[in-house]
Amino acid sequence: MRKNLTKEKLLSGKTVYGIFCDVYTQMTVELMGLVGFDFVIIDAEHNPLSIESCLHMVSGADSVGVTPIIRIDVNARQHILRFLDIGAQGVQLPMINTRSDAESVVQAVKYPPQGFRGIAGIRSADYGLKTTFKEYVEIANRETMVVTQIENRESIKNIDEMLQVDGIDVFFVGPMDLSVSLGYPGETNHPEVQAVISELAKKIRAKGKIAGTLALDVDSAKRAQEQGFRYLACATSVFMVKAAKEYLSQVEKDKGGNR
Repeated sequence: MRKNLTKEKLLSGKTVYGIFCDVYTQMTVELMGLVGFDFVIIDAEHNPLSIESCLHMVSGADSVGVTPIIRIDVNARQHILRFLDIGAQGVQLPMINTRSDAESVVQAVKYPPQGFRGIAGIRSADYGLKTTFKEYVEIANRETMVVTQIENRESIKNIDEMLQVDGIDVFFVGPMDLSVSLGYPGETNHPEVQAVISELAKKIRAKGKIAGTLALDVDSAKRAQEQGFRYLACATSVFMVKAAKEYLSQVEKDKGGNR
């Protein structure tokens, strides 16, 4: 298992930049890594990705040295295990609403004595060929990231208790679902939504924890940094659509609107 460079940067106080690979191919992961992103989030929550598809994307991440984090749809120990075993360097779990939810994620990700993850001669352990299992367990517990998402009223209510859970590397504030829960679907820039996001960031930082969020453009990234977020993620589809629209707009303008 290789060193988690994203985790290393976060622990040194730096901000890290990543991207949701919602255009789900190995090539997408490789391109984003070569561009220079710190991490890629392979989204197995909202996209129809199988374990095997995720494996190809993780392999692509390994080939270019970018940190592969998989967003998993179900907070179940044996389900999380399968994504970790293919070599993910971190997992991101949505809808973590209580202290018990948060503790169960950590227990699923970490090997004993920190958690209850089962071990085997799997890809993340280099099939047991490069290190002893004792050494691998120590490395995996140190390098694997745990990211939990705060994105509704229940998680807001329980944030103080969740912040007491050891082993969570990033508390990710999900603005889209949060806006829906607060009664402003899709209005992530609504003053009330932004006030809640700012307050959550403040609480996370006050406990010495790392806050993360979605930053789909430069302006939102700058605002997030001002609020204290240090784990920022955009999306490949957003970049593609923006670039495509700008291209068509410019060529149509240059040709008088005739293609």
